[in-house]
Amino acid sequence: MNKPVVDKRHVRTLARLTFGNAASLIYLGLVLAAAVFVTVDTLFVAHEDASFAGVWLFLLAAPTVFVFFIGSALWGAAAAGPAWFVYLALVVSVLLQSLALGWFVRLVRGGSGTRTAHSQGA
Repeated sequence: MNKPVVDKRHVRTLARLTFGNAASLIYLGLVLAAAVFVTVDTLFVAHEDASFAGVWLFLLAAPTVFVFFIGSALWGAAAAGPAWFVYLALVVSVLLQSLALGWFVRLVRGGSGTRTAHSQGA
């Protein structure tokens, strides 16, 4: 029988790296706070001209969100493509950066994230 490409262990590891450390959770909390701010500003605040509240989301998702926009421009989409693409690029960028933060935290802590017993004797 064929072995699945992605098993439960790999999914758990990716989820732990993306959501299971303080750095990633702080980053995701900042993104969530910015998204709530942008939503409230867009829906409930009247502006004479355009608001720049959405810029905060793009700054938090930079630089990976701009890679998606460059890729869409190379494929011929005008101005980063349709709205669904912009939202999808933001979500995927934020998740990729949260994963990268988790990987970096694991790298700095020095290990694979699993505890092993070390012998104290010689």
